[in-house]
Amino acid sequence: MLNIRVDKIGEDIKRTKQAMRAKLPDLKKIMAEVEEALKREVDVIATARVKGGNVVPIIEYRDIVDEKVSEADKAEMRRRGVVVVRGVYPRAEAEAWNEELGAYLAKNRYTDRRPAPKVKDEYFSKLKSDKPQIFGIYWSKPQMQARTHLNSARTRAFMNRLWKYETDGKKHFDPDRECVYADRIRRREPGDKTLGLSPHMDAGSVERWLDDQYQHVFRHVFSGNWRAYDPFDGAGRAETDEIPSPAVCSAFRSFQGWTALTPQGPNDGTLQVMPLTKAMVYLLLRPLMDDVPDDVLCGAEPMRAFSIEPEWHPLLTPALSSIPHVEPGDTVWWHTDIVHAVEDVHRGTGYSNVVYIAAAPYCAKNAAYLEKQKAAFLSGRSAPDFSAEDYEVDFEGRATEKDLSALGKKQMGLMPW
Repeated sequence: MLNIRVDKIGEDIKRTKQAMRAKLPDLKKIMAEVEEALKREVDVIATARVKGGNVVPIIEYRDIVDEKVSEADKAEMRRRGVVVVRGVYPRAEAEAWNEELGAYLAKNRYTDRRPAPKVKDEYFSKLKSDKPQIFGIYWSKPQMQARTHLNSARTRAFMNRLWKYETDGKKHFDPDRECVYADRIRRREPGDKTLGLSPHMDAGSVERWLDDQYQHVFRHVFSGNWRAYDPFDGAGRAETDEIPSPAVCSAFRSFQGWTALTPQGPNDGTLQVMPLTKAMVYLLLRPLMDDVPDDVLCGAEPMRAFSIEPEWHPLLTPALSSIPHVEPGDTVWWHTDIVHAVEDVHRGTGYSNVVYIAAAPYCAKNAAYLEKQKAAFLSGRSAPDFSAEDYEVDFEGRATEKDLSALGKKQMGLMPW
């Protein structure tokens, strides 16, 4: 675990930045190169969007199964860090899950009986909207069925294999064995204005500079050899440490993601992304520039989402793009280092509902997380990374171990592989 005192973190930031600057005597020149290269990429994205083009790659689940996804498509996915996979689940099945989730919430009077959380979740408190319309349930039968579905396992294995998961005989993670990372659901009504989140990044904020393993992940950036940085190199990714906090992910997710339960797209209060994996280089080097105070990491604060701010990151703003239209059963995936946001207003006419399902490949870090998570599942408590609201402890109809398939039990750590 990181040996950091949050109340003294400013001193750690100063020392780290001083050491990093000493290794980058040509920082201004390097940053100019990074900005020039990134501006070209941002212009491509913004121009394509204005012309009505799609800036997020789209593939079919059937092509994953039939191994027909081209190398060109895979290269574009790695470049953009985002992909829509259509038809992962049959539409009728996804629509049935949506109805069942609504019934589960209504039957257990979720909105009437929500207790105050035992630990306040302040993870998004620095973002523009801090009360997202998210339902803090984890163990409904539809959620468990979607997470442990064979089609989902195949899709996540494909996504994991976009990474370099082995180096010199050392396997960083197993791409073909998935761990369930239980997350919540979104049910957003037309006209809703409460869920918007400004551009941010999960999976660590200050840790990206202060943690030794993160420094290894970004070693080429911090050494000035930024062109050699590979966002899909798995070395060190599953060994990072995070400062504990409600809603800070302590597992390794190769991709964050969600499954659509209703039709939705631009202006429906849905996901926005900056589809550019190399933006991470700019974000990492920006705090080292002379115009930034010594104890500031440009939007990164402990126990908070890493906020992308106009004051520090104006170059990236034009790249923010809404995802294309999706139908029930389609899935959206974004790399753990992709900047993303949620549209401020749902201007559509129907619900914008999703189940959050990430790709969390088997590794020591995720196996350790499963030990905590399975205990929460068996008792109905909230998933370990989230605020301990524990709404479902006495909910009628939540999933239990007997509802899981053999694959589901393995993915939950309840049965050995």
